[in-house]
Amino acid sequence: MPKMKTKSSAKKRFRVTASGKIKVKQSKMRHMQMNKPKSMKRKAKGMTTMSEPDARKVMRNYLPYKRKSKSAPKAAQTQEA
Repeated sequence: MPKMKTKSSAKKRFRVTASGKIKVKQSKMRHMQMNKPKSMKRKAKGMTTMSEPDARKVMRNYLPYKRKSKSAPKAAQTQEA
């Protein structure tokens, strides 16, 4: 079976955390900053985590090789052996 392609736009926009959640940049910070209150700009700084249903779609369709496997964590496997 051929390899699946990772979407280039998704590589640039999303980061996957160690626990499998997706980090994404906050919205509403690109333009028209003078019309937005200071508190809104302050809250929109930095990164946030994506909601679970949206994250599932992104992982399945755009980032197929970043998905966590369903098996036990590696630390637990090494301790059992």
